[in-house]
Amino acid sequence: MDGNGRWAQSRGLPRSSGHKKGVDAVRSAIRTASEWGVKTLTLFSFSSENWKRPKSEVNDLMCLLKSFIRRDLSDLHKEDIKVCVIGARKGIPSDVLPLLQEAENLTCNNSSTRLVIAFNYSGREEIVYAAKELAKCVAKGEISSDEITEHLFSRALYTAEWSDPDLIIRTSGELRLSNFLLWQAAYSEFVFLDCLWPDFDQAQFEHALSEFDSRIRRFGSLVRNTVT
Repeated sequence: MDGNGRWAQSRGLPRSSGHKKGVDAVRSAIRTASEWGVKTLTLFSFSSENWKRPKSEVNDLMCLLKSFIRRDLSDLHKEDIKVCVIGARKGIPSDVLPLLQEAENLTCNNSSTRLVIAFNYSGREEIVYAAKELAKCVAKGEISSDEITEHLFSRALYTAEWSDPDLIIRTSGELRLSNFLLWQAAYSEFVFLDCLWPDFDQAQFEHALSEFDSRIRRFGSLVRNTVT
């Protein structure tokens, strides 16, 4: 979800206004994903590198996250949406972490769309985390290093409970992953949109989904693979 700051600056507004408008786009994306039957929607809300931003902007983002959870959690629960949070828990402010845990606990038994919030997240750090977890298992004698496979490594990632993303959408015209789901994106389809995140509405989302639907996916073979 990229472009909140640029959206605001282009209108002579403070960056915080762009982040607030971006929350509306989040709500629209969740609603559209549910309507289209998307089983897992992952939103990159805050990276581990974002702590380097000005303190005032970081504080604004934390306030928005807290406000979103307090305002929208009940509705998400009513819509049978399951909230999951991936990323490092260490370093998350003490007034934010309990809210994230509350969202997960309240919705843990829901079975409609899974809403994954990547918060304090880094794709590289996730890979290091998985490597450390497997190293611990080897040190304890639970497995040998020769038993480590791609499947076993995937099971050590934050995303072990669900499949790799079929489609990754990036807004604002940037053509890079920016440390997002690096392992999981090996065979994902990509759609890059010129629109800034606050302008990402249902029409933009449906355009990306239609574009994905037109792709031929072979995963290295000569036989077309389809996703249902």
